[in-house]
Amino acid sequence: MTNEKIGDDAGIDTHADTHHVALMTDYGKHLRGRKFLAAGSWYREIAAYLTSFGPVTAVGVEGTWSYGAVLAHVLAGHGFAIREVNHPNRAERRLRGKSDPLDAYQAAEPVLSERGTSTPKSRDGFVEALRVLRTARTSAMKARTAVLSQISAVLTAAPETLRANSVA
Repeated sequence: MTNEKIGDDAGIDTHADTHHVALMTDYGKHLRGRKFLAAGSWYREIAAYLTSFGPVTAVGVEGTWSYGAVLAHVLAGHGFAIREVNHPNRAERRLRGKSDPLDAYQAAEPVLSERGTSTPKSRDGFVEALRVLRTARTSAMKARTAVLSQISAVLTAAPETLRANSVA
């Protein structure tokens, strides 16, 4: 039994409003690409599109920690192997120019070569709960500091009678 891949690879260039999906054969040939809206109802369409040419071995997603977080979670729920890829090669972008379709294909290339990818964090369970709590605490501490600074500034400019009463 060999370790050969059966199926195509895909890459997704994620943005706030749109995601560009590109399909690539296991030999590196560009099959086709398409732009989708970055909204929950379109994620099922992306999943269907990924398998439109046959089975997909893995999907390289840019930004699994930000714009692609929900998409990566949804696609993993549909049974796709998700790989987190780095941003496109800057030298390649200078040569070919910046475009979302090219970035999507460049997200598929590391998946094809099985280099430069990692499995994204699941963003659930105790670790995610702790991250949310730490984020809320950090925000609360910043707000507390801002309020204390504002009170201090107001008291500095306040009349003497108010400042004298506030110290006691």
